[in-house]
Amino acid sequence: MLIRRETPADIDAIRTVTNLAFKDGPEAQLIDWLREDPGWIPELSLVADGVLGHVVCTRGYVGDVPALGLGPISVQPSHQRAGIGSALMHAVLGAAEARGECAVILLGSPDYYSRFGFRLAAEFGITPPVPDWAPYFQARLFGDVPAGAFRYAEPFNRL
Repeated sequence: MLIRRETPADIDAIRTVTNLAFKDGPEAQLIDWLREDPGWIPELSLVADGVLGHVVCTRGYVGDVPALGLGPISVQPSHQRAGIGSALMHAVLGAAEARGECAVILLGSPDYYSRFGFRLAAEFGITPPVPDWAPYFQARLFGDVPAGAFRYAEPFNRL
């Protein structure tokens, strides 16, 4: 499986796979907004096998400390449960660690994301932007991160 950085030629395919994976939710629009935001990190927008899947991390903060917000991650429904999502997760986490990032934060299923080393963010004293998210708000730390509130890149506030 080939995992590579997104190129401009991939944008339409990323929209398509994201819309399919999220049943035409706001996630594809979010990715477009993120691309135009200062929090966009091109090295952390990855596609798998001809855009059968996509993952992105953007700049967020725990208090004033830079961290990453992961998501959305999407896999074309007809190719789910084939290892594409796992490959994307391993690739983006490896890239984040190699860049010297201190933490990756996400909102998702603890049963799924724990296999990638994520733990509930509350264990580290990191709180979500929306308190109701706490049972699904997770962190993977690569370095020292203070306790505090996490904030995503600004486009997440538009959802």
